[in-house]
Amino acid sequence: MSNIKITNTNGESITLGNEAPLFLERIDGVGRLGVELENQKSPDQDGITYVKNTFSSRDISIEGIIISRNNPDEILTLRRKMQRVLNPKLGQVTIRYKYKESTKEIKAIVESTPSFPSAGRGLFYQKYLINLICHSPFWLETYYESSEMSYIMGGLKFNLKLPSKFSSRGFKRKAVNSGDVDTPVKIEFIGPATNPTVTNETTGEIIKVNRELGEGDVLSICTSFGEKYVRINGENAFHYIDLDSSFWSLLPGENILSYKSNNDSINTRVKAIWRNRYIGF
Repeated sequence: MSNIKITNTNGESITLGNEAPLFLERIDGVGRLGVELENQKSPDQDGITYVKNTFSSRDISIEGIIISRNNPDEILTLRRKMQRVLNPKLGQVTIRYKYKESTKEIKAIVESTPSFPSAGRGLFYQKYLINLICHSPFWLETYYESSEMSYIMGGLKFNLKLPSKFSSRGFKRKAVNSGDVDTPVKIEFIGPATNPTVTNETTGEIIKVNRELGEGDVLSICTSFGEKYVRINGENAFHYIDLDSSFWSLLPGENILSYKSNNDSINTRVKAIWRNRYIGF
């Protein structure tokens, strides 16, 4: 049993499944993912040399049928709702796909508005076709972005309770990325702290901010490709990033993260959250 919930940026959604009025008949593109290979060839070389690969964007196509048991006007109403939800001017939609016991989600945008072929139309039914492209091809675990859910759904907290006589002390925790590929993190510091640093000990990469955080100051960092930011109390603080910093990700499997500050405090709190990413169902 499977169903799809598509939600736009206005919060309006449609659910396609095995119940009237919006039946899901077929969905393609949830598993297979194209790969782009980078190779190089030298003069007089037989064959080519493999360099690396990247994933292509993901194409998803959906087919189904709208059925109204006794009200033909409902067909037009539901057609209009599908067009509203899948209006490309509203930006990307969130697709939440449930297959058996697994539920994951992905961002997408329609390649065209929904198609309603005349050959699949009757008084009480209407076929529909939806084609979407997912620029980021990975399926994500679903979770709520809140401190209460961060540990349960893939998060990590550092609760620092350090003796005041130590001027600099590290604190380590294990973080497990259960996905198929590297995944970016969001890190939140709540001060006080001086030059706070979080290190991925597994890769040797650090994120360090050369700034003193006062009591209650909030430092937020995102390492996601194309969405990187560093903010203090909501204001841009990118210029405080240490030059040796890397916007690292969690490798698949276990990662050891450590926190360090030049001014430890029992009130300092650090939280890292992430979403496991999968190449398919």
